Amino acid sequence: MIRFTALPTAEVRALQSGAPDAYGNAPERAVSDGKGNPCRHCLRQIREGAAMLILAHRPFPALQPYAETGPIFLCAEPCEPGGGTEIPAALASPEYLIKGYNAADRIVYGTGRIVPTEDIPAAAETILARDDIAYVHVRSARNNCYQARIERS
Repeated sequence: MIRFTALPTAEVRALQSGAPDAYGNAPERAVSDGKGNPCRHCLRQIREGAAMLILAHRPFPALQPYAETGPIFLCAEPCEPGGGTEIPAALASPEYLIKGYNAADRIVYGTGRIVPTEDIPAAAETILARDDIAYVHVRSARNNCYQARIERS
């Protein structure tokens, strides 16, 4: 069994309060057009007209060669953390890139593949069945943007 996990609430609250992003910049404020603005905390699409943050995020605990940094969206106002065993509403594209990482936060080569959204749970379970995999990232298939993390439940 797998579990989709959102960004940690303490980290998100700090960013919503103006803490610097992964590049040391204040998150940019914008207004969602309601299309393609998934919040990485509540794991839902940010509704049209709602305030949102755009910022650089590195979903890894330390700098190292595999610690990719990229743009993400967050609700500008506090939202409840999403996650669970069901595919989050934020994953609204037809397909995503998934790839496994080891306990040292390094990509495990050969695990990355683009899968249809509805196949993410089964594909992630297959990757997580390996002993050398600690977790899986879900990333956009077109731009490699971080979406969510998948762990064993």
